[in-house]
Amino acid sequence: MLTSRPSERRPAPRPPRRAGGSRPTAVVLLVEDDVGDQILIQEALQSTPGPKRIEMVGDGEEALEYLYRQGRYSDPVLAPRPDLILLDLNMPRLGGREVAARLKGDPAMRSIPIVAFTTSCREEDVAYCYAVGVNSYIQKPTDFDRLQAVLELLERYWLETSLRLPGMS
Repeated sequence: MLTSRPSERRPAPRPPRRAGGSRPTAVVLLVEDDVGDQILIQEALQSTPGPKRIEMVGDGEEALEYLYRQGRYSDPVLAPRPDLILLDLNMPRLGGREVAARLKGDPAMRSIPIVAFTTSCREEDVAYCYAVGVNSYIQKPTDFDRLQAVLELLERYWLETSLRLPGMS
């Protein structure tokens, strides 16, 4: 669990993604069971520049309901396709390993970047995640300023720099 609180440092705003227009609002799906981590990660993401919509679910089963638009997530306006998934591995009901394997095994979902964002640094977890196609594996920082810096780098890379398959945004 994250333990530090934020500093007052705010990064300088970045220019729009497209010339002459504003960047589209990116959707980040946070799959995290720890409420304290949810709050701190959301706060860190909100403090980074760039328009984004942060959706949060509490475990792997809820993540799959969201992504496959089942139950309360059946409305695409309420459950838009994410541009990035931040995925904890160790969760009740259905863990992040199983979610990653299912999504990366599904042609309709495999283009969504998944970052394993977890406290685990076990070699078996890292190897498994990369073997099933997870795009990046990051151990959660315990310091808020470091968390904010890491999330800003992830945002810059996955939401601003990396190009998407046409029609997959």
